[in-house]
Order: sequence, then structure tokens, then C-alpha cells
Amino acid sequence: MQVTVSPSHIQGEIFAPASKSSMQRACAASLVRKGESIVHNPGTSNDDKAALGVIKALGATVEYLGDGAIRINSTGFLKVPSTGGDLGEAVNCGESGLGIRMFAPIISLNNHTITINGQGSLLNRPMDFFDEVLPQLGVEITSNNGKLPLQVKGPLVPKDITIDGSLSSQFLTGLLMAYAAAGASDVTITVTNLKSKPYVDLTLKVMQDFGLNVPENKNYEEFYFPQRALKVSPKGGDLEGVYTVEGDWSGGAFLLVAGVIAGDITVKGLDVNSTQADKAALTALKDCGCKLEIEGGVINIGPGELKAFDFDATDCPDLFPPLVALASYCKGTTVIKGVERLTHKESNRALTLQDEFGKMGIDIQLNDDEMYIHGGAGVKGAMVHSRHDHRIAMACAVAALKAEGDTTIEEAEAVNKSYPDFYKHIRKLGAEVKIDLVNFMV
Repeated sequence: MQVTVSPSHIQGEIFAPASKSSMQRACAASLVRKGESIVHNPGTSNDDKAALGVIKALGATVEYLGDGAIRINSTGFLKVPSTGGDLGEAVNCGESGLGIRMFAPIISLNNHTITINGQGSLLNRPMDFFDEVLPQLGVEITSNNGKLPLQVKGPLVPKDITIDGSLSSQFLTGLLMAYAAAGASDVTITVTNLKSKPYVDLTLKVMQDFGLNVPENKNYEEFYFPQRALKVSPKGGDLEGVYTVEGDWSGGAFLLVAGVIAGDITVKGLDVNSTQADKAALTALKDCGCKLEIEGGVINIGPGELKAFDFDATDCPDLFPPLVALASYCKGTTVIKGVERLTHKESNRALTLQDEFGKMGIDIQLNDDEMYIHGGAGVKGAMVHSRHDHRIAMACAVAALKAEGDTTIEEAEAVNKSYPDFYKHIRKLGAEVKIDLVNFMV
């Protein structure tokens, strides 16, 4: 699919999409908790659908209610999925990095062999962590030389363990969920070099909201599960058994940057008190000199005298793409730290951003863990490629809103992974967006 974005002026109000980080964790917590859970504002991205598919494969039922919410009933995670003759399809996490890293330990609670697979770029992401860690917890595992598919046979038994958190905090999220599900008692997960600590905060909050046994967080270095009974009643809403998925700061950041570049808009549905790591986008927005007003859950944002900014994205690497689009319009050299976190994404995002924004006339230099974006001299319309990376597609589309000439994005359907309504939303705000695909509805 090709999408062409023309220079546009945008205005109006828009609601941020549902957070797939919150949604996928809610799916896992609903499965682990057992019983009935009601999830409001469920996400519709491909990653969200994959998470729902996993919990259904493991025995949960999912019912869509009239008000848009979903009802999840779980009796546990001991059902062995029917393979249909293809073990690789027993449990499929789609292209979700969080999905595979979170659900693999939970699936390992089973005492039968289950194959875990994925698709797309996930097939090339390293899974050595599981080869190293799961056997220490009593799990038999076979991988494809550190890649998918994985075959696991448990049950996983919680023990004192030390893990490396330098690649991703998502591995820790999976272990925390699995330990809670197994009724972990008087055991500690010790973590070294932990990255993306705010995402761990989100995991702990979701666990608390669903009434799971939440470990004591000792300075993000030790997570101690005391002797405590597993709770059964979540408290994520006003009623017992109700959870509301947060608005997504990852997707919302693209809307906010679009407002800075192309017009005054109002973005609703983002909680400024959220534990989501990408809430840190507000820091960059305040520093760049744009017009920014925040009142409750409403953010009014617009253009200003934009200047370069410095930002540390080590704990929120998903902000690189929207902030590169922002920096393209900021006078001077913007420095963003955390490049090392970009290697194992849907693409190698550092190189991809350098290449695709280079086509749009933006000079990006990489120096070890820092990215330098030379902005403020104009952005050119160009033919660019998503590299099958949802955030690259959205970054190029946002940068195109005030470019000199049209920008065409190839493989633009990559946005379906996290934000399937993205093009519809920016068009609702007034962006001129042309979709080139038969039977594609937007």
C-alpha cells in the first residue's frame, strides 16, 4: 500500500489511540488472574489482536460487548492448543516483541510441550534470553539458534534468579507475570542493567489493578515476592473486575508532533500521570518552544519558534521516530541519546531514520549512543519506505505535513501493527492523505 501525504494545515480535536502496552498487559493479567474481567477501551492494533489470540489459544474466552468493551473469562493457562498438524502455529504472537517476551514465561507454566511462534520481523529478533533463563526455572526449551520458533515444556517453578535487563524490560515483565501466576512466595528476581524502567512501572501497576501478587520493587534491582496469597479482584476501574486501557503515549506522540508542525490541535485521552515511558515526550515538546497547554486529560498544542533540544530516550526508545520528525523542523542540531536501544526493533531504527529522513533532506548523524539531527532548513517531499516499521511510516507521514512537495510512503500499511486508524485520524484533522490500495478503507 502506498500513502501520499501532501503539505497540509491541520486543526481540530482527536482522541489518542488505546495503548498497546497497556492492552497487551491487560490481556496477560486477565489470563493469569482467572475468572471474569471486563476491559474497556480495548486496542485494535495487530499487536493487540495477537495478544487476544494468545490468551484464547490458552483457554480464555473473549466476548465483545455492545459498548465496545470486551469480557474475558479465564480458567487458567493449562490448555494445550490444537496444532492442526503444525506445531509452529500452536501459539502465535504475531509481530509483537512484547507479546513473545511476556507470554513465553506464562506459557512455560504448562507441563506439556507447546510451540511458540511469530511472524515478520519477530522471526529475526534474538530470543537467547529464554535459552539462558528458562532452564534455570525448570523449563525445557528448544529454540532455532536463539530465534523463533520456541518449544517449551514446564512447569516453570519460581526461584531466586538473576537476569540481565539490558536488551529489554519486556523479559522481566513476562517473568513477573509468570511468577505471580505460579503463586511465587519468598523469592527474588534480581536484575542488572535494567532498561526502560517506566515500562516496569506499568507492568506493576497493571498487576496491582488486576489484583495479582505484586512484588516489592527494590530500586529496580530486586523484585521480591513476599509470602502472600494470590488476590482475585482487580481494581482497575470503579467496579470490581473492570479495567480501562489507557490512551497511548507512543501513538499520541505522533499526533502531538503533527500539531507542532502543521497546526493547532487538541489531543484528548492521554493521562499526564501515566506510568508509560513515552509520556516523556512532553519534556521534548516543552523544550522545543512549541505552543503547549495541558489541562486535565486535554492537551492543546501548536507551532511556535522551534529550536533544537537535547533528549535522553534510553528508557523510551519508541520516541525516536516522532522526535526525529519534530527535530527536522527545529532550528539547530537536536541530540537524542539512546541509539543502542534501536537495533532490535521492527527495523534497525537508527539507520532507517537516517536513510529515510535523508531522502527528505534531513541530515542525521550517528555517534555511538547519540543521534544528531540537523533541522530547521526545510523538509523535502520524497518517496520513502516504511521498512515494514509502523513508527517509521508514521514519522515520515508527520514530517510530510509541511514538506516542500508531496511525500509518498511505500508499505505504509505497517501502521496496522500499533495504530491502524493513524491515517484516518490525521485526515480527520485536515491532512491531505491519499491512499493507493484497492478495497482499503480509511
